[in-house]
Amino acid sequence: MSDIVNKVEKSGLITIDLEDFYPTEPRKVFDLKEFLYQELVLKEKDFRQNLKDFNWEIYKNSYVAIHCSSEAIIPSWGYLLVATYLTDIAKHISFGSLEELERDIYTKFIQDFDVTPYRDKKVIIKGCSGKPIPQNAYVQLVQKLKPVVFSLMYGEACSTVPLYKQKK
Repeated sequence: MSDIVNKVEKSGLITIDLEDFYPTEPRKVFDLKEFLYQELVLKEKDFRQNLKDFNWEIYKNSYVAIHCSSEAIIPSWGYLLVATYLTDIAKHISFGSLEELERDIYTKFIQDFDVTPYRDKKVIIKGCSGKPIPQNAYVQLVQKLKPVVFSLMYGEACSTVPLYKQKK
């Protein structure tokens, strides 16, 4: 009998799985609504005092999305003031929903992603994930990899969709 040969391993394909880079720190939402008068009006003096008295430690080393779930019209400085309290506590702060927070987390990751090991390689971006990886992360990864890779595919090694191949 002959040895079993792993053709995928011999093909030189490199798989990037964005799930491998998923940060495990908790995601939390800071809702300004709780700090407003009748959940609708930002009264500066009360707002500042409420923020000052708040226990910010619950956001320690967390990814935090700042937003307001009520119909209140919040002046920009209100969100900025909250950010001043979170800056030294949270791992990362974003304005918007949890989905927008995830997008921001991956945008930062892709910006810092070193593509050097993938130069002139055949790369597969793994498609299936059990974690909430935003579609935008895949788009940004393609944008970052395309200028350096030999070829780019999406899916699994056994079933890929070709996305790009260098012209010879």
